[in-house]
Amino acid sequence: MPRYWVIAPLESQPAERFDSVWQFDVANNLISIGWQECGDVSAMSREELSEAVAAAYPEAPPATRGLYRNMIWDFYHEIAPGDLVVARRGRMILAAVGTVAHSAIYAPGRNPATGHRSFLEVAWREQPRDRSFPNVVFPMRTLAELSEKQYHSFVEGPGMPVVIAEPPEAIEEYGAFPLETYLEDFIVYNFAAIFQGTLRIYKDAEGNDGQQYATGTGRIDILAVELRSNSFVVIELKKGRPSDQVIGQILSYMGWVKRTLCAPGQAVKGLVICRDPDPKLSDALAMTNNIDVRYYSVSFKLREAP
Repeated sequence: MPRYWVIAPLESQPAERFDSVWQFDVANNLISIGWQECGDVSAMSREELSEAVAAAYPEAPPATRGLYRNMIWDFYHEIAPGDLVVARRGRMILAAVGTVAHSAIYAPGRNPATGHRSFLEVAWREQPRDRSFPNVVFPMRTLAELSEKQYHSFVEGPGMPVVIAEPPEAIEEYGAFPLETYLEDFIVYNFAAIFQGTLRIYKDAEGNDGQQYATGTGRIDILAVELRSNSFVVIELKKGRPSDQVIGQILSYMGWVKRTLCAPGQAVKGLVICRDPDPKLSDALAMTNNIDVRYYSVSFKLREAP
């Protein structure tokens, strides 16, 4: 089965800079990404890639460096021929859609107009191209994985793409989307304070931390360890996904952790974090005894100067 990805070759502004990258890419059936400061990342291990990112961006917070590492790693090691790619221009325009034809390569100087060195061969379709949406629909990350439902909502239109919420709450959820984009990084950066010392983020023997932790079926949003019981805790952010999808995903991850990481007798728990109560989610969780749910809230106000 193919996987689905959305990739931004560059920030949309300034437009001339974006065009210098994108027009070359689309004309040559490619999509490229930056981070050239990290050097030749094509054959690096995850640990080597972490070190290269840290050396290239020493001022970036640890969570940001981890995000860079994971996106570069996905570009080279997770995206495979046959996968489907949505290229975005900014967060409201679908630039093109295509099928991955060849795994990523490191090719300095391939586009003389830019410093990009990481390229993925993609067979771009003639349509859809340059499709605009009335609201922000794409994540801020350079590279993100989509669900099959999200992909088809972008490509087949003409309605609002499925990114954050199903109707009738779509308008409210789309308004909150920019904040949800940062939710995972915010939780990781403030992990000790949020969980008051009851959990710690997992780090494996190779130095890979638990944010976007790779499994055989995808990435766990946050993998943690409960200090009191030494149990693993798989944390998933609902982020507008259907409840059955979230529960199926977290159970799959928990099974992988149990099979792959747990010592004999070590338990695995699950935690779903979402914005609003969901009756379907509550009903599903009532049938389990090792998955919990927590709700978050965001308040943003502007005040006049005194």
